[in-house]
Amino acid sequence: MKTITLKTILFIVMLFIILAFEMPSGWFKAGSKSDSYEMGIDKGAGMDGKNAATIKSVENVVDGYGTLMQSSSPDKFKSKRIRLSGYIKTHEVAGKAGFWLRIGQANSQNFLAFDNMMERPVVGTTDWKKYEIVLDVSEKASKISYGALLRGTGQMWFDKLTFEVVDTSVPTTGKKIINVKTVSEPLNLDFEN
Repeated sequence: MKTITLKTILFIVMLFIILAFEMPSGWFKAGSKSDSYEMGIDKGAGMDGKNAATIKSVENVVDGYGTLMQSSSPDKFKSKRIRLSGYIKTHEVAGKAGFWLRIGQANSQNFLAFDNMMERPVVGTTDWKKYEIVLDVSEKASKISYGALLRGTGQMWFDKLTFEVVDTSVPTTGKKIINVKTVSEPLNLDFEN
């Protein structure tokens, strides 16, 4: 049986450090299985040979998703329609990849608007292509959260994200949020009405 020397262990550790992705400033990892992915900056992998962000599965099977995301104040976008756009490239995505955008409401588990592109995902191996999400930002908005997500296995890169205000002639892409009516007391508990 071979013994592993300290020099070999140090080499492996250094190789891991070199290959690990550095987290971009202002961004963080999240998701139902965020530890199943490496995320961060892939130097030189961008559209123009500069940096791009990446999410890469590190397990053969992932039952969940990972996201590289950030949140910001909605103040400059309140009562406006906004478009998040950017470019995505993928390699062997067996699940789904895409951008996502969520408009949050203070003191509520509900959100005001949401789109995660899961009805129009990026799959397989693709070259750089532009994708967009368009949502309305309510006056009630308390937070805008956004990022890229990878569900399942594979790797995605994303680059050149932008936010811009668009007029109402640009259709929204998100799901219509249904407001749940609050009643004064429990009703129809036997489902007969």
